[in-house]
Amino acid sequence: MAMDGSVGGSLKGQVSAEEWAARVDCAALYRLVAHYGWDDMIFTHISMRLPGPEHHFLINPYGLFFEEITASSLVKVDLDGNILWAPPGMFINPAGFTIHSAIHAAREDAMVVMHVHTDQGVAVSCQKRGLLPISQTAMGVIGDLAYHDYEGIALDLDERERLVADIGQKNLLMLRNHGTLTVGKTAAEAFTRMFFLERACKMQVLAQAGGSELLECDQAMQDKVGKQAAPGFTMIGERLAWPGLKRLLDRHLPGYDA
Repeated sequence: MAMDGSVGGSLKGQVSAEEWAARVDCAALYRLVAHYGWDDMIFTHISMRLPGPEHHFLINPYGLFFEEITASSLVKVDLDGNILWAPPGMFINPAGFTIHSAIHAAREDAMVVMHVHTDQGVAVSCQKRGLLPISQTAMGVIGDLAYHDYEGIALDLDERERLVADIGQKNLLMLRNHGTLTVGKTAAEAFTRMFFLERACKMQVLAQAGGSELLECDQAMQDKVGKQAAPGFTMIGERLAWPGLKRLLDRHLPGYDA
């Protein structure tokens, strides 16, 4: 494999059209995380379930930076993390799939699972009260946000049951002392949720750094804004934001769709 993540030839035409489309979207997610500065060197993961009855998933090869990921370099695994296809010499981080496999297995609607360790996301995950309803951005996601207590690096498979119970049917998860996670039926849904969750965390940290008393909105306002914002994560995100995000990648990080 070349250092830019290429595998010596595209898989386009060698896999089904449905799998190729999923590979392109998944690679786009990795590149977008890099573009927005949410990556953590070669660590953290994004997984996407492939269309079809089999529980097969795409995930990053261990050792590539997110800006290097291409559609053809993604590894295909089963629900237990067994490699079904990988570029020559590449493998995955088994611990990385522990969290993802748990949610994929429990939620048929969780086609995409994103997990990052940003400075602002980890900072808020370390705060006892978590995300506060102090910004419009926070109130757009706070009603769909769950919390999971820290249990160490995700090597213990027993943690999966507790993680699944904690996220329930919500689509955003604050991993205490660890980071943030979102799920979606599509790449657009998962990314848009992560975008607003991460921005809300950054706004909170900045507001707290100002040292003034914070203005928190009541539950009625949180519910109102949550309902108003909901279409932005689904229909609007899919039809308008996602094509625009791919155009952004074409300008700044081209080659993800190779």
